[in-house]
Amino acid sequence: MKIVIFGGTSEGRRLSHALADAGAEVVVSVVSDYGAEEQGSHPRIRIRTGPLRAEEKLQLLEGAALCVDATHPYASHVTISVRQACEEADIPCLRLQRAPSQTGDAPVLDSAAEAAAFLTGQKGNILLTTGVKELPAFTVLEPERLYPRVLPSRESIAACEAAGIPRRNIIAMQGPFSEEMNTATIRQYNIRWLVTKDGGIPGGFPEKAAAARETGAKLLILRRPDDSGCDYSAILNQCLALLRSETNIERAEGEQP
Repeated sequence: MKIVIFGGTSEGRRLSHALADAGAEVVVSVVSDYGAEEQGSHPRIRIRTGPLRAEEKLQLLEGAALCVDATHPYASHVTISVRQACEEADIPCLRLQRAPSQTGDAPVLDSAAEAAAFLTGQKGNILLTTGVKELPAFTVLEPERLYPRVLPSRESIAACEAAGIPRRNIIAMQGPFSEEMNTATIRQYNIRWLVTKDGGIPGGFPEKAAAARETGAKLLILRRPDDSGCDYSAILNQCLALLRSETNIERAEGEQP
């Protein structure tokens, strides 16, 4: 049975390997080489790397019994396009939803632009952990105040340079990051504001929040897009139930005289 997973997240990788171990033929779509590298290898997993046009999504879904959208909680445009492709292909689509975090009394803003506007009236250095796609929104601020933490890739460094970030301010590192690492980073760069998305436990949100409390830095959170779905265990169980059902049908057909 073929299952297509639109992934790039830790739970997407975990799900793909669990289903492959159970006997499914899994196709995983990731956008970047970094996502493909993190995915790892498995004899029953095929990886498709790079952005997909609508017709390419349909091609990827050909012959699939099920699709799982395990993309990042903030990749709402991808979620919409995956659902549209599944509807056109008449294939069930499950959304793997990452559990939200307890954000306490930290300000939650609707967009990076709104966060930048808020910070315009504030003082102090800013640690940006929102990803390079959000960087252009923060160019309204003094670049010497900005310390973006990004993946150590040419594309990420180029995006920082295009946003006018001083090279000495670019923190190019690959996570996950512990509370101790976040605390050390905040203290090293004299950070007053930590801007983040609610990436949940897989995205290291608890470690960021704890480091902010420890150092006295102020947390600023970008609101998650509205979404609905099921957690990892529920998605895995649904996939395994379908796989068992498909296997039983094939076995019964094979036993017919």
